[in-house]
Amino acid sequence: MEAGGAVAPAGHHGVRAYPGRLTMHMSFTCIVAAMGGLIFGYDIGITAGVTSMDPFLKFFRSAKERANGSSTIKYCQLDSQVLALFTSLLYIAALSASLFASTPTRLLGRRNSMMLGGVLFMAGAIGSGLAQDSWMLIIGRLLLGLGVGFANHSVPLYLSEMAFHKLRGAFNASFQLFITFGVLWANVLNLFTAKISGDWGWRLSLGGAVLPALIITLGALVLPDTPSSMIERGQLADARVLLQRIRGVCFEEVEEEEFNDLVSAALFASSEANQDEWSILLEKRYRPQLCLAIIIPFFQQFTGINAIIFYAPLLFRSLGFGDHASIICAVITGVVNVVPTLVSVYSVDKWGRRALFLAGGALMLLCQAVIAASLGAELWDWLPNCPLGWLLPSEIFPLEIRSAAQSVSVSVNMAFTFAVAQIFSAMLCHLEFGVFVFFGFFVVVMSVFIYFFLPETKEIPLEEMSQIWTNHWYWSRFVTVAVADEVEE
Repeated sequence: MEAGGAVAPAGHHGVRAYPGRLTMHMSFTCIVAAMGGLIFGYDIGITAGVTSMDPFLKFFRSAKERANGSSTIKYCQLDSQVLALFTSLLYIAALSASLFASTPTRLLGRRNSMMLGGVLFMAGAIGSGLAQDSWMLIIGRLLLGLGVGFANHSVPLYLSEMAFHKLRGAFNASFQLFITFGVLWANVLNLFTAKISGDWGWRLSLGGAVLPALIITLGALVLPDTPSSMIERGQLADARVLLQRIRGVCFEEVEEEEFNDLVSAALFASSEANQDEWSILLEKRYRPQLCLAIIIPFFQQFTGINAIIFYAPLLFRSLGFGDHASIICAVITGVVNVVPTLVSVYSVDKWGRRALFLAGGALMLLCQAVIAASLGAELWDWLPNCPLGWLLPSEIFPLEIRSAAQSVSVSVNMAFTFAVAQIFSAMLCHLEFGVFVFFGFFVVVMSVFIYFFLPETKEIPLEEMSQIWTNHWYWSRFVTVAVADEVEE
């Protein structure tokens, strides 16, 4: 139906739609904010290439010996826990940052949290590029991780709160799109820096992270905060004006519809202020959202996509490709990684979250089977990269716990990213093709879970999201029981 009337997405009758349309102001703010994904993607891609460069591997002598072929087992040439620790250390720092990011993101706003992430990442890039010893690399890596933690916490929240609800999926998925652009950017840079003799190659690659850090930092300077965040911090007049601009409708329509609901959500959040947001998050009424915020990031990592990207150049090198050829293969991987993400951005608000998740799961399972069956020279990574792991947790929580819940989701994501990055090389060494059977198993489990337990959130305004749980065959029991308990009290 038209804006302002009732909409009835599949399975969610009676959910209201707010008036609005695609505007230049909303498009600009969301695209600039989504560029925050560049820092995460750049680090993933640049680290994968740098750890295959001999001059860099002098910091990790055992890894260098393996890379030069001292291991007699083909797929054990990657098996260096020290090198794996360097790769995965960032995610421990990001996990810590995401847990602490909830309070500053709520009190200072999403925009300022994004800016802080950019500054920390820039400091880590400078430190890494100038490192003279392994401890300097570690400090730089930790700073990079802190930056990623703050950015990955605040950017999806910013996008979900700023975007018009009918376009929220596409704009939020653009965060993942810029992650894939960052990976590709880094892979192309590595292609050129790998040819530079001495230490300059890897230093330029690591230090080049300053550029994506500048993009998010300067971008945050020109962005407004989200209307939800403004209202939560008492800036009602500014929030009303901003909401009118980004929705492209008249003042009365904004105030009668979305603005009043945002104010009501903020008032409810302030009424809960005497209770710690973490304890609120653990209440039974939020059990469905909390479960999904933990399970979805888990599945996102245990499909194996990030592990392969982390080690792509070394992986191709161990399979007999030369140094230059292995980086070219990583570039091809980066290009192919962008394509399905573009499809996701286009289709997520048309087909819905469930359909895209299930289609992605089917394609991933097929690709894992192909990779496992042709582990030799045909080990190409063309797994589709579904962006829903970042989208869903940022859109399903109410305002009073949204920042804390995002901390949980990001920290779980980073924890399992660390785990997979740390164990992948050892698993490949001992299981060989079996590692892809392992990942394929989790793709199947993920698809079954999505089919039965994920409600559709397409075109549902954030302030109306609670209705999807009361209408769900399984999650409704938690919500109904929680409401009944509150009435009795």
